[in-house]
Amino acid sequence: MAALGGARRRPLLLLLLGLVHGTAALFVVKDANGTACIMANFSAAFTASYDTRSGPKNVTFDLPSDAAVLNSSSCGKENASDPSLMIAFGRGHGLILNFTRNATRYSVQLMSFIYNLSDTQIFPNASSKAIKTVESATDIRADINKKYRCVSNNQIHMHNVTVTLHDATIQAYLANNSFSKEETHCEQDGPFPTTAPPPPPHPSPSPAPENPPVYKYNVSGSNGTCLLANMGLQLNVTYEKKDNTTMTRVFSINPNKTTAGGSCGPQLVTLELRSESVSLLAFHFGMNASTNRYFLQGIQLNMTLPDARDPTFKAANSSLKALQATIGNSYKCNAEERVQVTEAFSINIFKVWVQAFQVQGDKFGSVEECQLDENGMLIPIAVGGALAGLVLIVLIAYLVGRKRSHAGYQTI
Repeated sequence: MAALGGARRRPLLLLLLGLVHGTAALFVVKDANGTACIMANFSAAFTASYDTRSGPKNVTFDLPSDAAVLNSSSCGKENASDPSLMIAFGRGHGLILNFTRNATRYSVQLMSFIYNLSDTQIFPNASSKAIKTVESATDIRADINKKYRCVSNNQIHMHNVTVTLHDATIQAYLANNSFSKEETHCEQDGPFPTTAPPPPPHPSPSPAPENPPVYKYNVSGSNGTCLLANMGLQLNVTYEKKDNTTMTRVFSINPNKTTAGGSCGPQLVTLELRSESVSLLAFHFGMNASTNRYFLQGIQLNMTLPDARDPTFKAANSSLKALQATIGNSYKCNAEERVQVTEAFSINIFKVWVQAFQVQGDKFGSVEECQLDENGMLIPIAVGGALAGLVLIVLIAYLVGRKRSHAGYQTI
């Protein structure tokens, strides 16, 4: 951490494009010959949850204009190490982007954030004075010799910290000592095709997979349980194989081969699942204090696909509004629900019963049924009502006909 403190005295290269708090800054890493290998231009905001003597507290702060690139940043060495951008700011805080590549693409494989709880300006009344490190995989990736471009906010969730990049331009493995004119857009900005892409080949039909087993997950913190979730999970992943054909596969989460964890925050609850092939499947539940409701806000998936052209599959979306219910109540749905996370990834949720935040006594609160279940109940009610009406019409017709037949006879 001494290197972080000395960042202002020994920056490798830092060009600032704004002099006000929260504006974008340009960070450049050069090799020993003075050739740029990494360039990054973005603004960043950090939201962190930390403990105080009076309970957990949330704080939000920006990457300041005097942030600096550390000398320990690196262009990497072939077959030895990968490039990394290390940015230091404030009293011992740091943001690290570690890059990797294959034959066609590069990515920020891992983002790390180092923060110093003894910095009272950012973390007042923190109960700990320790230096903490959190990290997460990211969905920042681009084609080789193209810059990564993302105007929209891109949130990277790291346990109790969320890093939000805005108006980001990032490129590693530079070819011409500057940003490329060509760019790869992030999923958050949406597609920008120049021509209509050819339709993907239709995969051969396969038998429908069995429903996954339903399992009970829970997440607890210092104040008790913050999440209860009963559900079965199934992943739908579309990717390109090594032979350039498109494949869609379905993966069921086996609870017996999955480890569960997570974190509790005042406004963010996270459930994290990991298995042999799924390095991370995270569910982020947020809340809206003004409407007194919680909802599934984000899903992140990092997994390995051995037969894919890029074996590391990553997908994330932090703008969801699924599984909504009033705080203090539980959300329940017996019908299968599909949540579309990205164009290439969706998740099927079976027999879900979930409650985030105010969980009392480790038990589900009052149930709010999903719309699918309510619609399912309306169908038999409507059919039953129609049949009852039909029987009534037949009965009335029979009685009227019988009365008329009796009126045709006369008494002698």
